[in-house]
Amino acid sequence: MQVKTVNGQLENNWLVPLVCSAPHVMGFLRMCITKKRPSSGTKAERFKRAEVRPQTKSASGLTKKHTDDLFAKEEQYKLLNAELEAKTADLVRQAEQLMRGQSEVLSKPLSTLLLTDIEDEEDSRMIKPQQSTVKEPRVKVVINKRVTSTSQSMRTGKQGKESHCKTATSKASHSDKLEAIEDSVDFFMAKTIRTMEEKMNDTVTHENVVDDHDVCNAGDNVGSDAQIRVLKAKLRIMQEEVDQLSCEYYKKDDENAKLSAKIKEIEEDRARLQKTTSIQKTQIEKHRALAEESAKKCDGLQLQVSGLHKEIENLNRSNKQAAAVHSTVEVRLNRALEEVERLKTQLNKMKQMNEDKVSKEHQSKENLLAENKMLKKQKAELIVGFKKQLKLIDILKKQKMHFEAAKLLSFTEDEFMKALDWGKL
Repeated sequence: MQVKTVNGQLENNWLVPLVCSAPHVMGFLRMCITKKRPSSGTKAERFKRAEVRPQTKSASGLTKKHTDDLFAKEEQYKLLNAELEAKTADLVRQAEQLMRGQSEVLSKPLSTLLLTDIEDEEDSRMIKPQQSTVKEPRVKVVINKRVTSTSQSMRTGKQGKESHCKTATSKASHSDKLEAIEDSVDFFMAKTIRTMEEKMNDTVTHENVVDDHDVCNAGDNVGSDAQIRVLKAKLRIMQEEVDQLSCEYYKKDDENAKLSAKIKEIEEDRARLQKTTSIQKTQIEKHRALAEESAKKCDGLQLQVSGLHKEIENLNRSNKQAAAVHSTVEVRLNRALEEVERLKTQLNKMKQMNEDKVSKEHQSKENLLAENKMLKKQKAELIVGFKKQLKLIDILKKQKMHFEAAKLLSFTEDEFMKALDWGKL
């Protein structure tokens, strides 16, 4: 199938060989056809009117007939544009039918495909001579050449297929049968592709001959100005599409820059928090060392107290022995009394010293208890601060997740808006 432009030239001649090439061609055809065409009130008409205005200003002395002719030409161009759109829709429909037929052929089993292939060959042999009698003599020559080439290829294909089937039946092993089936499938696929290409080439040659005749007739009626206008309108549409794409590109670059700046800020906050946590860990270690030192001091003081108690016991024993020994002798009694008085004074002094030591130890204990309380409070405060920092870290992680989710939602919203725009088109 081919589509003519305003000049009678061929516009979509490139679509024909691509129909049977691959399945993704259908998507490309839809993209090519669903693009914005210059309608009656679109940019192509504005461009035409913008070109007509200087001509009307320069030819201000012309009559109303000239303007009527221009409006008539515009209406003709509108009609031609509508015809072009209808032809393109027909072309897409035919291409879809061809792809469906190809998929149906591939989905059918081998036996049914062989039977349908033979029937199609017989029908084509019956139809092609009838078509050749109706067409012009120039077209007859081209079609007869194609028919002869296709008939020869089909006959050679049949002969090869029959010989291949005979050799396959003559073999008895299972592996030979499998190889024969694979060869027959490959041969059938190649044959179907060859026949479809030959059919498409026949249509292309016939339409080329007919379009050459139409171009010769249409060249007298329409000049090159219409083609130039159409090309300029297409160029302007493509330029606007490029501008839109560049705007979208710059917007996305700005969004990426903003997101990168946010990521940098988050990383800086994270580094700052890591520094604070490391400082707090060092402080905790220092406090632990101080607590261990205070515990060691307490142990040393307890040992000293136990030693003093032992010394007091020894002194008491010595005093008792001296009193028992000096009681026998009066002299010794006096001496003993003096010694007793002296010992009493010493005892009093020792008692006072012991009381002073006990009071000092009591004060030291109270001080140690107060220090322990302070350390416990500081430890609790540090634990609370550490928990708060953990909460802040969790909040920052959640914020990061929200930022990533917002980014994904922005991408999905952009894609959804694009899909809506394509649907409106």
